[in-house]
Amino acid sequence: MKIAFYAPMKPPDDPQPSGDRRMARMLMRALDTKHQEVFLASRFCSWDASGDTRRQQRLQRIGKHRAHKLIGLFRQRSREQRPAAWVTYHLYHKAPDWIGPSVTTALDIPYLVVEASHAGKQENGRWSMGYAAAADAIQMADTVIALNSSDLPGLDRLRDNGVVLLRPFVELPQLPIKPSASELRMRLAEQHAICHRQPWLITVAMMREISKLASFRLLAKALETVSDLPWSLLVIGDGPARSQVFDSFAALPKERIHFLGELSSDHIDQWLSASDLLVWPAVGEAYGMALLEAHACGVPVIAGRSGGVADIVEDGQTGLLVEHDAGAFGDALRSLLSNPDRRAHMGQQARRKAQTLHDIAQARATLHGLINQAIARRSAQRSLVSVRGNSARG
Repeated sequence: MKIAFYAPMKPPDDPQPSGDRRMARMLMRALDTKHQEVFLASRFCSWDASGDTRRQQRLQRIGKHRAHKLIGLFRQRSREQRPAAWVTYHLYHKAPDWIGPSVTTALDIPYLVVEASHAGKQENGRWSMGYAAAADAIQMADTVIALNSSDLPGLDRLRDNGVVLLRPFVELPQLPIKPSASELRMRLAEQHAICHRQPWLITVAMMREISKLASFRLLAKALETVSDLPWSLLVIGDGPARSQVFDSFAALPKERIHFLGELSSDHIDQWLSASDLLVWPAVGEAYGMALLEAHACGVPVIAGRSGGVADIVEDGQTGLLVEHDAGAFGDALRSLLSNPDRRAHMGQQARRKAQTLHDIAQARATLHGLINQAIARRSAQRSLVSVRGNSARG
């Protein structure tokens, strides 16, 4: 059975790293089983950052043209070689799906949406065209799967049959988990001239303007409030706001801040496993893949209360959640920097939570079941239509 996959905001093979790309790749891996073969149906990006109506109209035309070509391509194939279902990931007003609804209607196959959002305030705004298209897709979808609990109220207003909540997930890394990670930490400390005896704080994020930059700036101000305590900050990531991010930390001693640049997933897991605490204010964050990856490596988190961050970080158990305020964030930092036993316990709880609630194996089973249910419902509907048609002719 073949499953078509599409991510209108950013294709999973986009060269620019991001949490969105990471989740798209995780979804494709979860969907690909011995019973299901997933393939990328299109790389067309419908994302409009500025709210430009002309651009949105052009994107709609291109998307409809791509859909028409795909319909023709799939109809030339045998039923076994066509997709049995279509999955669209991350659908919202800035990145509507101009392809999936048309293809699934023409082929009469289930249309599933993963991580959709619906914000009523956008109805008459600059993205009203995308808003309407996203709302139509959410309403027509056979199944809508949310990864962020904060999206549920908006989605429920569009659907009578509800929404399935699926926890964000990762593949648990095969790495030494504290306290057995000391050898890895010593090696990394020697390679990068970092004091291994001080607590290692780590953050993993793209260096982009607006929300990401706001988080970096808040983090820098919070760190200034705990400059009397020993710590080293490891920063993984890169991007167009690199210089602004660097400037944000200018008031802190240079020997305390270590910019490691963009790294592969395997190297990120190594740094996480060797670190003591992930710190990220999460301004405007949906849920934050880096937070989940930290938990998978046994690392507690201090994060800002945003979106679905609380779906990952259990306040007081696997980390601390605070308001978007440098003073509050600094207080949380001081609390855990001064209590290594509590940090260690939170790290154990974080790893356990990732294993029991956020493992890709569980997500794979859930997604497989939902797709099979959608296919079965669609098949039953066809049979009912066929019976009614025969009765009418009789």
